[in-house]
Amino acid sequence: MKQYLDLCQRIIKDGEWVNNERTGKRCLTVINADLTYDVSKGEFPLVTTRKSYWKSAIAEILGYLRGYDNAADFRALGTKTWDANANQNDVWLNNPYRKGEDDMGLCYGAIGRAFPKPDGGHIDLLQQIIDDLSRGVDNRGEILTFYHPGAFHMACLRPCMYSHHFSLLGDTLYLNSTQRSCDVPLGLNFNMVQVYVLLALVAQITGHKAGQAFHKIVNAHIYEDQLELMRDVQLKREPYPLPTLKINPEIKSLKDIETWVTLDDFTVEGYQCHEPIAYPFSV
Repeated sequence: MKQYLDLCQRIIKDGEWVNNERTGKRCLTVINADLTYDVSKGEFPLVTTRKSYWKSAIAEILGYLRGYDNAADFRALGTKTWDANANQNDVWLNNPYRKGEDDMGLCYGAIGRAFPKPDGGHIDLLQQIIDDLSRGVDNRGEILTFYHPGAFHMACLRPCMYSHHFSLLGDTLYLNSTQRSCDVPLGLNFNMVQVYVLLALVAQITGHKAGQAFHKIVNAHIYEDQLELMRDVQLKREPYPLPTLKINPEIKSLKDIETWVTLDDFTVEGYQCHEPIAYPFSV
C-alpha cells in the first residue's frame, strides 16, 4: 500500500504533462516505477484508501488465462472491464477486423494462448510454461507475453501489462511482470492484484512455493481529470492494514482454471477500506 501511495505522490510532485493522442487528454507522467509484492508472506496489495473491486480484477486475469477475446465472456466471469474498449472505441468500431458486439479482437489472452507463428499455426505460451514449471524446468524464457506488434491493428487495445516472466530458484517461483502504460488511479489498483494472483495461482498449480512478484511500470500517469480526486481526496486518507487472499486449494491445474474456477474460489479476509472514488475512465 505504501508503494502505491508513494508512486501517486511522486507523480504529483515530479510528473510532467504529456498529451495523450488516443484519449485526447493530458496526463501527469513519470517514467519507471518498480513495485514488489511478497506473495510468500501473504502481503496482498489491495488498495485501502478507497474501495477496491478486487473480484473484478481477479475475473479479468482469469479471462486472460482462458484466452477470452469477447467482453461478454468477461462479464460472465464477473467483470465489465472490457465493455467500453470493445463497444465504445470509435476506431475499433470502424475496424474491419471487429467481428461484432463485444468483440475485443486479438489481444491479451487471445495472443498468449495462441501466439501466431510466422510459419503457420500458433503456440500456447501459457500451456508451455505450466508444463515446464510442473516438471521443475526453468529455461530462462518462461515468458507469457500478450505483446504482438503485428496484431495491434486486429485488436481494440494494445496490451498495457504485456509480459509475465516466471523464474524458479529451487522450489520457489518468482514473477517479473512488465507494464508499458499504467493509469495509476484506476488501472494500478487492478494490476497489483492481478500480478499477485498470477504468481499465487501458477505456483499452486505447478506445485511450488510462491516467492516475490516484481512489477515494473514504464509509463505511470494520472489523467488531468483524475488529479484533483487523487491529490485532494485519496491521498488525504490514512491507509488500513493489508488484508489476506485465500485461494481454493482444490485448484490444481490449468484445466481447472479453464473449466470450473469462479470468483467463489477466492476470498479476501480482513479488508477495511475507505469510501469508493469514482475516477473518470478514458477509453
